Amino acid sequence: MSYIEGNKEAWEEAFEHRQPNWGDENYIRLLNEKLPFFDKNAEEELQKLHFAGKDIAQFCCNNGRELLSLIKNGANSGVGFDIAENILEQARITAEKAGITNCSFVAANILDIPEEYHTSFDLVMFTIGAITWFENLELLFQKAADCLRPGGVMYIQDFHPIMNMLALPGSPEYDEQKIHGAAYSYFRKEPWVENEGMGYMSETYDSKTFISFSHTMAAIINAACKAGLRITGLKEYDYDVGLSEIYDGKGYPLSFILTAEK
Repeated sequence: MSYIEGNKEAWEEAFEHRQPNWGDENYIRLLNEKLPFFDKNAEEELQKLHFAGKDIAQFCCNNGRELLSLIKNGANSGVGFDIAENILEQARITAEKAGITNCSFVAANILDIPEEYHTSFDLVMFTIGAITWFENLELLFQKAADCLRPGGVMYIQDFHPIMNMLALPGSPEYDEQKIHGAAYSYFRKEPWVENEGMGYMSETYDSKTFISFSHTMAAIINAACKAGLRITGLKEYDYDVGLSEIYDGKGYPLSFILTAEK
């Protein structure tokens, strides 16, 4: 079994162990808020990309809440791709409850997205925690480039690679008295292996194996360039985007937004 197939099983299992009502009320925010599920900086960058009227794909879309937010606020159409079929079913239910009809969701290994979707989108979006699930970013970003139209943009908001150096609460290496210092190598090659569920959405349990990977900023930029994408922006921020607030404002780059044009 490949690590991607194993992650599919782990994600689908995690959804079955999800916290009570997790994601069930996303449609309420979609109906009542402008661009929910994006922080201020992400919203500003997406507005600068003039997403309204555009055809958008989200790779690793999870339960679709971010993509649906863009569709609800003016994007022309959307397609969300993810490997976990049961999580995508929640995305479809959310879309129906929010009255969104111009968005669909496709269960697929991102690296194997069919050619019928090539040159179909003005914007391909990766949001928080997506690219870590791929060992080879060159293959991943090449698929993004394939799916973009000429002049289209790949957008990434994610944890900064520096985050992979920092121990988080609950890990054996974490010491609340010594939070200024690296616990892991920036150049880590071995994958991260986890068997405790998916913390932000599920209870803690003895789960099937999640396998993810660290990538340096150089690896991210070089992979985009090799895919024929021109870097048009890179912004770094001193706040985390979902794991912990303990390192916020302490001088570390903790998150970033990158845009690259085909």
